Amino acid sequence: MRRVVITGLGAITPIGNDAKEFWKGIKEGKCGIDEITKVDTSDLKVKLAAEVKGFKPEDYFDRRSARRMDLFTQYAVVASREALKESGISEENTDMTRVGAIIGSGIGGLETMDRDIVACAVKGPDRVSPMFIPMGIANMATGNVSIDLGIKGESFAMVSACATSTHAIGESYRIIKHGYQDAVLAGGTEASITKTGIAGFQNLKALTQATDKNRASIPFDLERSGFVMGEGAAILVLEELEHAKKRGAHIYAEVVGYGASSDAYHITSPSPDGEGAARAMLSAIKDAKIKPEDIEYINAHGTSTHLNDSGETMAIKKALGEKASKKVLVSSTKSNTGHLLGAAGGIELIVCAKALEEGYVPATINYKVKDPECDLDIVPNKGRNINIKYAMSNSLGFGGHNASVILKKYEE
Repeated sequence: MRRVVITGLGAITPIGNDAKEFWKGIKEGKCGIDEITKVDTSDLKVKLAAEVKGFKPEDYFDRRSARRMDLFTQYAVVASREALKESGISEENTDMTRVGAIIGSGIGGLETMDRDIVACAVKGPDRVSPMFIPMGIANMATGNVSIDLGIKGESFAMVSACATSTHAIGESYRIIKHGYQDAVLAGGTEASITKTGIAGFQNLKALTQATDKNRASIPFDLERSGFVMGEGAAILVLEELEHAKKRGAHIYAEVVGYGASSDAYHITSPSPDGEGAARAMLSAIKDAKIKPEDIEYINAHGTSTHLNDSGETMAIKKALGEKASKKVLVSSTKSNTGHLLGAAGGIELIVCAKALEEGYVPATINYKVKDPECDLDIVPNKGRNINIKYAMSNSLGFGGHNASVILKKYEE
């Protein structure tokens, strides 16, 4: 089995439009949630979202290229450019047929779908753009990234709702570990802050209707009332260790474990006892060849919905055991970014990599009211300077999809 490390990070988020700015925002406890500006909310009950700020397509693409990519694809391409550049991988030092791209989206090109479906209904089928299909389908983030960067290895998309990018990263780890590729751009992207996107989740009773941006995304808080829609992209370059060392690449962390499972319970609700999520965590721990008590930090899925946070608390206790679960640090950075859906796991694994590299565990911000059902150490409001060796990121998606990835502080 080959060792797999992280050598590049790229991000577009509600608190920073590159990975460095994003991490700075996390350490500063920045909240990216505010009033929705992308759509008219006068007839919506939901008024808040975590939008990407200051992103201008013309800063990254010519006009023709921008018009042929939905926003979710634009985010993915920009984040991928950053990650690949930072990794140092190029045609000069790497066989690009051995570099893959596995990038997912929970929903795909929802802006394109909204616009063209309305055009078809109101003005007729002839008014539907010929680019409707290639802009809307979820694999086009991966396709455009591969074209843009010359990625010629395995290239495909993951779609597993909010577990999407964690699955993408986990599967990328496996194909490098078993020798199929030398490096993979892995992660997720989402741009679903549209009228239909907000209305759909609103009517599902999944989104909070809070109007105070500092009391909207409040994971593990007794007063939590639903998640806040976020958007953006997160791409990580995973690479075989010897390949990375040969190039003299900077290594953020080592990927050592991956586990996935299905609740087989309900299309939107997690298994209330956390059994499915616990199995994913235990599979990742087994894959990493460590003990449950070795996990020192968990970046929780922590969506700020009642069922998720209480269920995930129970899952962590099942997986780690009562003794270890009392010591583990568990925070949800969705308190900073809202919920990036298919990109959530990717952005949260960047947090884990940086936490290991810098010895800093971020807080769950804006926490006030303790919930006895969520009685773990959630690092409330203030991050901690603490050296950790193992960190795990959890993602739980509609449909009962669960995925966990474990990172280890890099050691020669």
